[in-house]
Amino acid sequence: MQAARGTALTRPRVLLVLVALLTILLDLATKLLVVARLEGKEHIELLGGFLTFAVSRNSGAAFSFAEGATVVFTAIAVAVIVVIVRTMPRLRSTGWAVTLGLLLGGAFGNLVDRLFRDPGVGRGAVVDFISLPHFATFNLADSAITVGAVLAVLLSVRGVEIDGSRHTAE
Repeated sequence: MQAARGTALTRPRVLLVLVALLTILLDLATKLLVVARLEGKEHIELLGGFLTFAVSRNSGAAFSFAEGATVVFTAIAVAVIVVIVRTMPRLRSTGWAVTLGLLLGGAFGNLVDRLFRDPGVGRGAVVDFISLPHFATFNLADSAITVGAVLAVLLSVRGVEIDGSRHTAE
């Protein structure tokens, strides 16, 4: 019985790592692909122009907020990663595993850009390439962070705790 309990306790952590790794790999692969194939070239329109792929660089946060504060967003990404990793030992919830995996993968994907892209370490601009009409240009890491944030709100509203317990309003 102890071995089964130990396995059950590690499943959410394994799921978090798998979701984070998949998010990171997809984000980095798509960024490498679009930079290699699209940078400096005509954009690609799909679905009658509803979806456009065009490379842009963002030194700020989502929606190009606070451009020029890249060092601040680099520090925030590192802090988010540290908090999620420190939370892992208490993780028992599948929902929170997926949520934190998306947040971790998204934060790490954009952190890689900030650390290794021009103009230099900790000041690099994030590669964005997905554009919708009347909306900001974004990437898969941004999407993962957004979905993770929405899931975090939903889990919190439903009273689901990191450890899998439920908190009910009195």
